[in-house]
Amino acid sequence: MSRNGFTADEMMAVEAARRLRDGAVCFVGIGLPSLATNLARHTHAPNCVLIYESGTIGAKPVELPLSIGDGELAETADAVVSVPEVFAYWLQGRRIDVSFLGAAQIDRHGNLNSTVIGDYAVPKVRLPGGGGAPEIALGVDDVFVMLRHSPRAFVERLDFTTSLGDNVRVVITDLGILEPRDGELTLVAVHPGVAVEEPVAATGWALRVAADVGQTEPPTAQELTALRALRTKGQD
Repeated sequence: MSRNGFTADEMMAVEAARRLRDGAVCFVGIGLPSLATNLARHTHAPNCVLIYESGTIGAKPVELPLSIGDGELAETADAVVSVPEVFAYWLQGRRIDVSFLGAAQIDRHGNLNSTVIGDYAVPKVRLPGGGGAPEIALGVDDVFVMLRHSPRAFVERLDFTTSLGDNVRVVITDLGILEPRDGELTLVAVHPGVAVEEPVAATGWALRVAADVGQTEPPTAQELTALRALRTKGQD
């Protein structure tokens, strides 16, 4: 728990949830994106349609899943379709409003690397890979990136370009909010208790800072109560 009474992950989830409108169709990943979208569903956006990559449409999990293959996603979904249908009908048909992506690296243009660290032929680390991310990045107009802020993640040059950042609308980190301005990610807000110098120092390039950089609103008591009621499977 931070000195503000909430954790950095909670701040990230709340900030992402606030950006989802009621009725939005969201392509959801496991972890913070699942937490954020289900928080929105339990607060201001009860009609959000959550699509998990496994093919569950309109999933309404009571407990947050540990993987996209969690049976509760299928049990609570409005429909279950094949993975090819998710991509061909929903994604390529541009029926998804918002998608969440993460990565090991991001550059100033929002391009993402989830493939390798180091040389591709002889990598230092072989990452999980792109999966559907390259297609998702270009097939959804509003891409939200959730990523912890560090020089290892925010790099001057990607080791490998997995996904293009053309449709990245916001990058939500544990320090603040970045949005593209004139083709380059720019710090537009910091979280409560965070100085502007912190995300600047945690970025591997000369990070642009907006002239009107602001501060995100801390989570409300209602948001924290709803967030902490969302238990992940396996928690005691």
